[in-house]
Amino acid sequence: MNRMIVGVFWIVLYLVVILSPLFILMAQPTPPARSFWVEFSLGLGFVGLIQISVQFALIARYKALTAPYGIDLILKYHRQIAQVAIVLLIAHPVILVLENPNLLGLLNPFAGTTASRVGNLALYALVALALLSLFRRQIRLDYELWRVTHAALGIAAVVLAHVHIYLAGHYTETLWKDITLIAISTLLIVAFLYLRLVKPARLRRAPYRVAEVHPEHGRTWSLALTPEGHAGMRFLPGQFAWLKLGDSPYTIEEHPFSFSSSALEPQRLEFGIKASGDFTRTIGEVPVGTTAYLDGPHGAFSIDLDPAPGYVFFAGGIGITPFMSMLRTMADRGDPRPVLLFYGTPTWDDTAYREALAALEDRLDLKIVYVLERPHEGWQGETGFCDLDLLKRHLPKEGIARQYFICGPEPMLVGVEKALQEYGVPLQQVRYERFGLV
Repeated sequence: MNRMIVGVFWIVLYLVVILSPLFILMAQPTPPARSFWVEFSLGLGFVGLIQISVQFALIARYKALTAPYGIDLILKYHRQIAQVAIVLLIAHPVILVLENPNLLGLLNPFAGTTASRVGNLALYALVALALLSLFRRQIRLDYELWRVTHAALGIAAVVLAHVHIYLAGHYTETLWKDITLIAISTLLIVAFLYLRLVKPARLRRAPYRVAEVHPEHGRTWSLALTPEGHAGMRFLPGQFAWLKLGDSPYTIEEHPFSFSSSALEPQRLEFGIKASGDFTRTIGEVPVGTTAYLDGPHGAFSIDLDPAPGYVFFAGGIGITPFMSMLRTMADRGDPRPVLLFYGTPTWDDTAYREALAALEDRLDLKIVYVLERPHEGWQGETGFCDLDLLKRHLPKEGIARQYFICGPEPMLVGVEKALQEYGVPLQQVRYERFGLV
């Protein structure tokens, strides 16, 4: 089915789900109406609750859901809309108090009714969830601990919110309405629990072994995996997978990495991993033979999903990894289409895969423009960043409608997108993948 049609379907279903509480509450029988602001605040609360519940399904990595958009876009939306939902839920009691100042005591966590105290606890859980997510790096919260607390606080908030609704009564005094609202949230949370409980059991049947770990330039390592007792994984060039290392697929520690190997070699999967974080800084010490599990493939960042007469790639740092997979796949296929690669790194020593890229130039219609931030003495290539002047010097003039792919850190993405817009490249010809999925 056409990706656009599937994408529209999911958007419509999403809107139906988050607005469903309003339709349910307006169904007969309805309680006596109160003032507009009271009813408005209740509406915000119900929509905000279901919006929070929907987040569990959005982050559960269902390929049918993420395929039209790319999982990086889904996760970016998750972060942004969850903040909006929390604002809606906070607005619910604030509007009630503004409407009737006599209700101010309900905001006191040690006073008020049982319903208000439970509702306050739900809000505290959500605020704590948001603050830990926004400032995780600043407070140096361990990633695995953050994942556990993130899920626990989210589930606790939804459960407490439903208890608050039940105790408050009014709209949900009708049994079928109460059951329907609880069922919606329960199904959405179960969709998330599938990711944590059911999917690992399936991964156990398809383990991998670490076949090789070898260094690249720029503190980058190539990690190669081979399947153990199964056919391996078919993927599209440019996609990625979540990697777990160790004997159990139920480990909390897992991280997303792009394939760097050819899509024509499912029996040997390679990933480019830069030693930079808690998990990755010891990646070069992983013993050969270590058990590994892969959840994937994921992502809509692929030349196979956006065929074109030619391509322009923009890679920043370790953002070269998905392009290595694309180029290696094109070489193995004997693909004659022209490719222009802009590859930006801090220094020449930080430029990973440069020997492999030189070999690919002999197999493909490939031109590489290296862009160094801090060039060494005698460097004759481009320096600085990918801006409009750089594009004017190097973008092809042959007139074919090339597709543009960008992968790298956020400042690089923003800069390249701006330069492409100034150059006149249509938005529909640009694809990007952001770092920092988690």
